[in-house]
Amino acid sequence: MSPPASPILSVQPTRALVDEKVKVLVENLPPGSPVTLHSLHHSEDEDYWEAFGHYVSDFGGIVSVAEDLSFGGTYTGKEDMGLLWSMRPVPGSRKGLRLRKKNVCSPMLHNISVYSGHVTEGFREQTPLTSVLIERWYMAPGVKRIDVMERGVRGTLFIPPGPGPFPGMLDMWGGGGGLVEYRSALLASHGYVSLAMDYFNSQELESADLEFKYFETAFNIIQEHPQVIPDRVGILGLSLGSLVTMHIAVESSVVKPRCCICVSGSHFYPLDRTIMEVIMAPKSNSHLLRVDENNHHVWRDMWLHLLNEPGKKMDVGKINCPILLVNGQDDQNVPAHECAEDIALLMNAAGNGHLLSRVLYPGTGHLIEPPYSPHFRASNFKAAGVATKTVMLLWGGQTKPHSDAQEDAWKKILSFLQHNLYSSTSLRAKL
Repeated sequence: MSPPASPILSVQPTRALVDEKVKVLVENLPPGSPVTLHSLHHSEDEDYWEAFGHYVSDFGGIVSVAEDLSFGGTYTGKEDMGLLWSMRPVPGSRKGLRLRKKNVCSPMLHNISVYSGHVTEGFREQTPLTSVLIERWYMAPGVKRIDVMERGVRGTLFIPPGPGPFPGMLDMWGGGGGLVEYRSALLASHGYVSLAMDYFNSQELESADLEFKYFETAFNIIQEHPQVIPDRVGILGLSLGSLVTMHIAVESSVVKPRCCICVSGSHFYPLDRTIMEVIMAPKSNSHLLRVDENNHHVWRDMWLHLLNEPGKKMDVGKINCPILLVNGQDDQNVPAHECAEDIALLMNAAGNGHLLSRVLYPGTGHLIEPPYSPHFRASNFKAAGVATKTVMLLWGGQTKPHSDAQEDAWKKILSFLQHNLYSSTSLRAKL
């Protein structure tokens, strides 16, 4: 008798952007065979992340992740991208991890493997039936990455391939600080000149006025770039970055964003206050800080109290560009849902409510990342520039609905940008 044929694993495409779907197919299995599909990633922080699903081959000896049900593992049901969005640290890992790409000039590598039987642990001690290595990129081929140290602004500029001109984006993250590049790289991969900005590590920004001019200067750097359409520049911010985004849209008389996107944010930003003062504002309500049964810090109630203090809110009635609010209903960091409701009331009363678009996702937490990113219900966090210890912060969300929200939100963000920055312009970029 001839030996049994080896299974064949196909993952297509093996090289793709992180927001592109992959098709995983196993052939040449005995009919009705239980197998485990497993994904393993070794992070830049030297931690291992994994996801896996339990399948049974059909009468033809085939398992299709897109078409077949997973009966167990880190995800269940018919989930074509479950091997990526359900990733979690392997057992025994450090606590409070968060998976974020640092060097966007290299791909995220995932080893996709097939194991005999329904395996739940000890994958690295077992020999898989077959494996395929895939690459997931934030930077598309031809995207340029340029360090920026100009007019006092520190950041990284990403330029799409081709002559352009392109719309531009100012991209800002939250209170953890540092220069976070991966979303800007992905925006450039979709045709936007994007500046990822570091706005925490400056010693010279000693006043609210100097700080505000820093953001205006960063916007102008994008707007004045020769490959950017000057009147097609938007701003995207998450968490604290969304406060800054809205603050610019409300208060600046120098820059006029074409559109703004605020993810998981609020509208608490008193006039003439620095970012550090804004961060520290909820500390006056520190008695409302909660710590749950897992010793996770819950901050939302400290911010929620500020809804009753009009003097600490931005005058959102002054917004004069389209703005999209993207929020999760289970955000445990800020009361994003309640803030969005209040923003809508204030803008409608001011007569500019027609500029506001909102999406709210049930079962979704604070960290709404690009699609197929793992969900982090809680992780280690230390606010940049603040003399506080690292805490385990509760972000919220449940893995499946949060992951669905990330996929849908990214589509809506790209559609919003396409409509406001590309549509009805004769200066279409030559991608």
